[in-house]
Amino acid sequence: MKYYLAIDIGASSGRHIVGWREDGELHTDEVYRFTNGIQKQGGRLTWNVEHIFNEVKAGVRAAFAKYHTIESLAIDTWGVDYVLLRGNESVLPMFAYRDSRTESVVSSVHKRIAFEELYERTGIQYQPFNTVYQLYEDKMAGRLAGATDFLMLPEYLMWRLCGVKAHEYTNATTTGLVNAYTKRYDHEIISRLGLPQTLFREFATPGTELSDLSPEIADEVGGQTRVVLCATHDTASAMEGIPMKEDAPFLSSGTWSLLGVKLPAPLIDEKSRIANFTNEGGVGYIRYLKNIMGLWIVQCLQKQMALSFEEMVVRARTSVFSEIFDVNDSRFTVPADIRRDILTVLGNRVVTDVDIINSVYHSLAFSYSKAIHELEENVGRQWDTLYVAGGGAKNKYMDELTAKYTGKRVVSLPVEATARGNLKIQMNAAK
Repeated sequence: MKYYLAIDIGASSGRHIVGWREDGELHTDEVYRFTNGIQKQGGRLTWNVEHIFNEVKAGVRAAFAKYHTIESLAIDTWGVDYVLLRGNESVLPMFAYRDSRTESVVSSVHKRIAFEELYERTGIQYQPFNTVYQLYEDKMAGRLAGATDFLMLPEYLMWRLCGVKAHEYTNATTTGLVNAYTKRYDHEIISRLGLPQTLFREFATPGTELSDLSPEIADEVGGQTRVVLCATHDTASAMEGIPMKEDAPFLSSGTWSLLGVKLPAPLIDEKSRIANFTNEGGVGYIRYLKNIMGLWIVQCLQKQMALSFEEMVVRARTSVFSEIFDVNDSRFTVPADIRRDILTVLGNRVVTDVDIINSVYHSLAFSYSKAIHELEENVGRQWDTLYVAGGGAKNKYMDELTAKYTGKRVVSLPVEATARGNLKIQMNAAK
């Protein structure tokens, strides 16, 4: 039996999942899980990348302890965020996308290259935390001085494991710096923003083998294996792991909700730009999708109310309050008091915590309905089915509400789709 290790890291947790094929089926075993989260450092929101790397190693060690021989490993994470390097020295802190540091530079970027042109070239939706704005803020703050590399988080972690620096295509497309047609970094954008051209290397594709673990890391984790690139953007790996029986829209439901469909080529037009749809790279196709508020708002509520996710669902079912509000309101990006913020957008009505929870679930489902109808209008096609994968697929109440608001048959797949896609890419590369 050949075993492979997928390391899937999200904004709230990371998972080490070993996979193997038996009787033609993909089997998985979660061998390690750790918590993750944004931290405040010097008044800024950051990721503790050393903590993440140490947890990565701990999970690899746990995998070797149980399975002894592992053919390869690959890491995927969320997109957009990165670590700068000066040679082999990390430039820290690693800022988190939810930090507000880019607010002061967005207008400056758009003076040098209007967003309409950025979208025309990249097909990437506007989000104030896109890497293009983060790197420009780094430039204005002097952080690019002497920088030799920037590595998206999963590529950075794999470099720490094996010593090879790589830029993987699917993740790079989330930067807002990749030309949608050439599938290379757009050096016209880079030049007009005055970013160092040397930071932007040729892409490697999912399935590319980087190297074996360095001898020091192998000694530390108790085994040797190959480090391979999966689709390092988690949604790209999730697309490979969703067992869809038909070409239908998907909803990847995690901290963010990403609703979209596979297309053979970019769809970059005025309707797509106005609706804020994005064209991200997939494994041989374009992921035409929209980023929507996801379980982040539920996670924030859960912490503040000190309830389990299961308790939240049970209580929500007892409420008849189903008022809809805009879950994508910017006040929910980094809420200081999520309950108060929700009450504010609800017009400060006197409602219970149970009603607030129910309103959140209804509002999320409504946002999915709006997005899928925009998708159908933009693509010029309608579907009967919506596939849901990720953490949200385990919430049967959300499935019911999503079906109600979208009018679609919801196929819920409560599997670790991202890890499964990560594993499938590794296995295919090994053939």
